[in-house]
Amino acid sequence: MTQWALLSGIRGNLVAYEAVLRDISRQDQSVEQLFILGDSVGLMLDSEALVARIQDPKSDELSPQICRGWWEEQALILYGLGATGDPVELRESEGAEAVERLWRSVSHATIEWIQSLDFGFQELDCLMIHGSTVSVSDSLTPDTPPLRLLDRVVRADVNHLFCGRSGLTFRVEIQSGSLKETLETLETTTTPVTKTVHPKQVVGVGSVGRIPGQATYTLYDPGSGDVDFRRVEYRQTGSHARKGFGR
Repeated sequence: MTQWALLSGIRGNLVAYEAVLRDISRQDQSVEQLFILGDSVGLMLDSEALVARIQDPKSDELSPQICRGWWEEQALILYGLGATGDPVELRESEGAEAVERLWRSVSHATIEWIQSLDFGFQELDCLMIHGSTVSVSDSLTPDTPPLRLLDRVVRADVNHLFCGRSGLTFRVEIQSGSLKETLETLETTTTPVTKTVHPKQVVGVGSVGRIPGQATYTLYDPGSGDVDFRRVEYRQTGSHARKGFGR
């Protein structure tokens, strides 16, 4: 059997990314696909080196599939290529000084690369995305109301939603049931339609670069449905890994 590795939140932390790649290479069960679910870049000044490393994997490494995250969207806004012209979320979340720091961390060449990235990946009955189909800013957590989680999965028309915005490792299972759907306008209300909902799950894949010295990521076996959360502790001279659940 083979499995997928799902990463998010590297944030330009090249040392953490290298530590995770080493942990992936040590797995007894082979990894056939590597997904990076956004936030490859960040405020660290080695974001450029990280992007170059991702773009040019070694001969024995997987070529990662990469989608945009929150930090990529903020960088696009700074370069006048986003949905808005003002990085309001960046200032409110990270402070005014983060605007200048991100500008220094991301070059024109990297912006062109960011523009080429996908918004997410759908494979088998899985969606891999940074936030959700609603927005890259949509942060799903174990405390998100179940109906909202269900809405996000149903919108994507999948059974498994993998996301990275929260930076947490978590797994929330949604049991089977039924929903009634009604469309109401000023003129009329449609007859309720009952839909059967099959078991679904939302999985937070963790964050590679958010916490110095500790990276988290997720392994997923699409055949069995097994989810394995990995915690990698690292230093400049090496790293070791152990399993970890949540944070």
